[in-house]
Amino acid sequence: MKDTELFQLAMGLIPPWQVLQCAFDKEQGRLDITIDFVRGGAFLCPECNRAGCKAYDTEGRTWRHLNFFQYETYLHARVPRVRCETCGVKVVNVPWARPGSGFTLLFEALIMALAGQMPVRALARIVKEHDTRLWRVLEHYVTAARDKANFSAVEQVGVDETASRRGHNYVSLFVDLERSQVVFACAGKDAATLAAFKQDLVAHGGAAEAVREVCCDMSPAFIRGTEEQFPQASLTFDKFHVLKIINAAVDEVRRQEQASRPELKKTRYVWLKNPEHLTERQVAILERLSMKKLRLKTVRAYHLRLVFQEFWDQAKEAAGVFLRRWYSWAVRSRLPPMRAAAATIKRHWSGILRWFESRVSNGVLEGINSLVQAAKARARGYRTTKNLITMIYLIAGKLDFSLPT
Repeated sequence: MKDTELFQLAMGLIPPWQVLQCAFDKEQGRLDITIDFVRGGAFLCPECNRAGCKAYDTEGRTWRHLNFFQYETYLHARVPRVRCETCGVKVVNVPWARPGSGFTLLFEALIMALAGQMPVRALARIVKEHDTRLWRVLEHYVTAARDKANFSAVEQVGVDETASRRGHNYVSLFVDLERSQVVFACAGKDAATLAAFKQDLVAHGGAAEAVREVCCDMSPAFIRGTEEQFPQASLTFDKFHVLKIINAAVDEVRRQEQASRPELKKTRYVWLKNPEHLTERQVAILERLSMKKLRLKTVRAYHLRLVFQEFWDQAKEAAGVFLRRWYSWAVRSRLPPMRAAAATIKRHWSGILRWFESRVSNGVLEGINSLVQAAKARARGYRTTKNLITMIYLIAGKLDFSLPT
């Protein structure tokens, strides 16, 4: 079998396309395969698929293909323009590459498979291409896959922000909590992001009226945006963010008190961990500092935190009574940070109690956020927010890219 016949079979080319010749250069480390069409060959019109269109003229083009062993491989072909009686003169679509791309379909499939597992810049070094060209491939397939996505089944939405770079730069994530799928991501973390999400949801077959649960933190912007864009949805405040407020208050009590009580220095995580997660050394410190004779304010704040955590274990009918008792205890604690935390709980009372009806949280979203931050750390950040959003869809969008195999 001739080398041209071998590559013809390997590439799955059918008439009128055929491999004309192959040139291997060991010194340059590359294989060049020239493809041509038979004289008088007819093509489909790329617009209306009309058969029997003859070549009008041609233009030479080159595509990067999968490596042949360790050698770079390039395809070269004359791409014809055809004259269609209906559409006029059009450039033919070649079967091995998408229009406008400098890579073959199989090479792009390789890029898509590896980009979710390693930094794009590192991938660019491996395949010896500029990373900007690879980002264009990723953006094309992500955009095409999202255009086909259907979000008509979205009913429970989790909202959270993730840092896009140092400083106050954020990307808001909107996740279908039932399917653990990022359905939308955009720059910013204000109320306008909810409007953008609503618009995108409707554009993908979803309905704002179908969203019955929204879970988010206590951000005023997210609350206002939800009330404006999804007035029919019930708002549940994520329990992990509620606990974060209590933890922050305990830590503030400790920091204020350690100015006069040096024994509290370097004990931050003793008060922020649950007892079962403490090390032996931390248990000993906790026992020593919890002695009644020391009368530490931090100990009282710590007990308030431990009791509040029992809130999530209450029966639905008892949750409101439990929360009222805890609130009363906190406001009478004479600990300003704990009183401020209690006031925050009071302002968001119904959304906190809503958890006992919806049972939704942003735990899934926190896991996705961890994947995003891990990818960002591997890449040492992304050049643009657009690139970060593309990567978010790639690793957490559960999109169907319809890639060739």
